[in-house]
Amino acid sequence: MLMRTDPFRELDRMAQHLMGPGTWSKPSVMPMDAYREGDEYVVAFDIPGVTPDAIDIDVERNMLTVKAERRPVAKADDVKMELSERPLGVSSRQIVLADTLDTERIQADYDAGVLTLRIPIAERAKPRKISVGAGADRREISG
Repeated sequence: MLMRTDPFRELDRMAQHLMGPGTWSKPSVMPMDAYREGDEYVVAFDIPGVTPDAIDIDVERNMLTVKAERRPVAKADDVKMELSERPLGVSSRQIVLADTLDTERIQADYDAGVLTLRIPIAERAKPRKISVGAGADRREISG
């Protein structure tokens, strides 16, 4: 099995932890996977603990923007927090989409903390056969 190592991943995680949660003006990074599956481009974002109504997905031209806010859970007045390690705040990701994708038909599903976007490949970008004529109308050029 092959593993891709990233020596800066732990440093990034520590920096995110020290800088605190993301805000709307300075959101934290949202991890993602992207791959092609048949005639669709699939992008999956990890945003656990976020309710579907706290997710914003926008497409402007070919720029896809996903923002999500992990809000604090409402607690009763007599609850005293002993330990709080789960980050709250805003995370965001922007992706430039190719012109070969059909941004009018993006489907979004959110399940088990994973937001999955399915973006169809545009018909004009799919491979197609072009027929060749037999040349029945041959003309002679005289000069």
